[in-house]
Amino acid sequence: MSEEMSWLAVPDFADALGVTASDVRDMIRTGGVVAVRRGENNAWYLPADFIEESDGRARVLPTLPGTLTLLRDMAFSDGEIVAWLTAFNEELGASPLAALREGRRAPVRRAAQTLL
Repeated sequence: MSEEMSWLAVPDFADALGVTASDVRDMIRTGGVVAVRRGENNAWYLPADFIEESDGRARVLPTLPGTLTLLRDMAFSDGEIVAWLTAFNEELGASPLAALREGRRAPVRRAAQTLL
């Protein structure tokens, strides 16, 4: 996982989106986002880059849930998903998460399918 990655605890992720922490926990439970346990409190954290600004409002990257589903279908654990999304990918020339943020959904999903 990227050392430079900015992480948000569930309450901070919720604040950034303008929703409740319960809403974020629901997103984690239903697969819209993934979280990993970090820090000395072993709390749930999510990459801050899962959030983008669109029309002046914060939202979860729209291409993220489908990409997460693809990776889960490939039997990746949440930790493995976060690690893959945040690691540099030679084929993409960036991390898959950075490529998703740039609107390159199809190349990211093709790169994921090569992991089979």
